[in-house]
Amino acid sequence: MMVSFFDQFASPSYLGIPLIAIAIALPWMLYPTPSSRWINNRLITAQEWFINRSTNQLMMPLSMEGHKWALLLTSLMIFLITINMLGLLPYTFTPTTQLSLNMGFAVPLWLATVIIGMRNQPTVALGHLLPEGTPIPLIPVLIIIETISLFIRPLALGVRLTANLTAGHLLIQLIATAVFVLLPIMPTVAILTAAVLFLLTLLEVAVAMIQAYVFVLLLSLYLQENT
Repeated sequence: MMVSFFDQFASPSYLGIPLIAIAIALPWMLYPTPSSRWINNRLITAQEWFINRSTNQLMMPLSMEGHKWALLLTSLMIFLITINMLGLLPYTFTPTTQLSLNMGFAVPLWLATVIIGMRNQPTVALGHLLPEGTPIPLIPVLIIIETISLFIRPLALGVRLTANLTAGHLLIQLIATAVFVLLPIMPTVAILTAAVLFLLTLLEVAVAMIQAYVFVLLLSLYLQENT
């Protein structure tokens, strides 16, 4: 039984061909294509409003140098939101429950922010490793601690997204299994459990959107430190 709960996180394959590439490419086909007309339909208008608001929130604390990342960060956020939301549908696969995929997003982008800081302002970038006013005996220890915390950042990004989505999917499957088991035995309890499942599904929809936003927001904060 426990093995079947975790089968949903296994990367699907057909004739030995991994289907995760299709799961990653499919969201890009679902977005409506913007039109050059002055008046668009409601779907495109809502999409443009959401993209503009999200971009403004992400770019607000950044300098003009960091605004070059606006397209990349906004596209990544919308992509993660779409993947997470599609993963809540029945009989679907959520690529962002794979730690390897999330680390593939987190490590290169985090490394790019570090390289930008080292290239543009190396003194300020290295100054983050040693807080101002540190006592001399604590300098070696604090440098080691800050260096470790710097290299843990991409791991924290990937693990946070993976753990939150994995825990939500497992909880939904556990409660759904309980509903099917209790339905012929205790219908009243099963109905109450189904109500809890509905509320949990709404919560997971919010978590899917919030976690994608937090992932990109933390990247923008790392970029802010280095620009």
